[in-house]
Amino acid sequence: MLDGSSLIGGQSVRGEDLFQAVDPSTGQLIAPEFAGVGAAEVARACALADEAFHSYRETDPETRARFLETIADNIEALGDTLIERVMAESGLPRARLEGERGRTCGQLRLFASVVRSGDWLGVRVDTALPERKPLPRPDIRLRKIAIGPVAVFGASNFPLAFSVAGGDTGSALAAGCPVVVKGHPAHPGTGELVGRAIRDAVKACGLHEGVFSLLQGTTTALGGGLVADPRIKAVGFTGSRGGGLALVKIAAERAEPIPVYAEMSSVNPVVLFPAALAARAEALAEGFVGSLTMGAGQFCTNPGILLALEGPDLDSFVEVATRTLTPLAPSTMLTPGIHSAYEKGVDAFAQHHGVETLARGAESSGPHCARGALFATTAAEFVADPALSHEVFGSSSILVRCKDMAEVAKVLEGLEGQLTATLQMDEADVELARPLLPILEQRAGRVLANGWPTGVEVSHAMVHGGPYPATSDGRTTSVGTLAIERFLRPVSYQNLPDALLPQALKAANPLGVQRLIDGKTELGTR
Repeated sequence: MLDGSSLIGGQSVRGEDLFQAVDPSTGQLIAPEFAGVGAAEVARACALADEAFHSYRETDPETRARFLETIADNIEALGDTLIERVMAESGLPRARLEGERGRTCGQLRLFASVVRSGDWLGVRVDTALPERKPLPRPDIRLRKIAIGPVAVFGASNFPLAFSVAGGDTGSALAAGCPVVVKGHPAHPGTGELVGRAIRDAVKACGLHEGVFSLLQGTTTALGGGLVADPRIKAVGFTGSRGGGLALVKIAAERAEPIPVYAEMSSVNPVVLFPAALAARAEALAEGFVGSLTMGAGQFCTNPGILLALEGPDLDSFVEVATRTLTPLAPSTMLTPGIHSAYEKGVDAFAQHHGVETLARGAESSGPHCARGALFATTAAEFVADPALSHEVFGSSSILVRCKDMAEVAKVLEGLEGQLTATLQMDEADVELARPLLPILEQRAGRVLANGWPTGVEVSHAMVHGGPYPATSDGRTTSVGTLAIERFLRPVSYQNLPDALLPQALKAANPLGVQRLIDGKTELGTR
């Protein structure tokens, strides 16, 4: 049974900030009552994480990998208890959430395999050259180590995969960093269930209790205090631009500034090329509407901007898209606040003098539902008003009609940083697409062809990041195995005796990891 607690190490703790989750499909409060914590509990959780850091960062790869796998096993063991709670707190359907649970557990197990491989250690060895002239070279060995306790903020739109045991938590734990999670107040029951699964895994694997804590509450002071605590060394965040920048500011103003890896805002432009439109306008329109309205459009990779050349093929696309979108029943949004923000954004587009409303989805019969929205404008109007390129979080998109490819390029050049950019193209469009690629590489973390941006594969080559404001640091990713790099830093060891070297750097390579020896790759035995 849920008791409305925060989890600080091995203890359940209640504070004084009383709140309850809301079922967005009905607007009704959901039991139990949660008691959010304050500054004292933040300090306690961070102190425990700091105590746990030195032992946890040096756990052997097998112990750490088994810990990640145990978390996944424990989450799966929650069964329907977890799924039904998430459904109540998010309004999301069972199938979506069962898939998200699979993704959550899958990425934990993927990071377990990364930990076992040892490649994340990035071992390099420059052997001594005592006879080198004019000066000898010392023996220099490098490995990557965990940076310290990490603060993770749960996201509203993925209550499992980007939350308490999501990608930020999984990658930080894989790197050897204790984690203090600030749970999202929209789904505190989900957070408590998953938090208990992690806490039980900590105990089962014999780790220090401070490896994981979960702080519940609704106040901005709670999150701000967590980022400001000097024992926290990095932050993982998925949410609004305003929220992310507030945390970046707090982190930058500390006595010791720390990195904030914040995923914040993206409209994910899609270019519809002429040959593709001529060949398959109907299929493209149907695929676009499916991507736009999936999950009420509450995906950070939702296709918020379409660009295409004016003409009869584009008219055919618009006709099918309008016909497909208009009868679609609206879906429940995650929270009343998200729904209100969506309605304001859509209304602003609808009232804009240079914007045409092409289609709206069917009227809603319940609260907090998002009617799909498709708008259109010209390239000149779009470039003239930066507000038209701002994200409206939900199933809203704007078509930018362009006279020629020069206008397409001009629109793309004026966009802010994005998570994705998509090319819907056929073979005859290749030469038209070629000059856009350098622009898109500078604007987006992922460039894809002939797909829709919703859906992010958890893999080794995936980048889910991008230039500001898609993220606060476009050099990283929050999805995929490369995410572990955010929570590591390199350390060189010069002329240390073998007896003092870390296991990964010893001459005998007892961990059997891959190493770069004098610039040549030495394959490991793991």
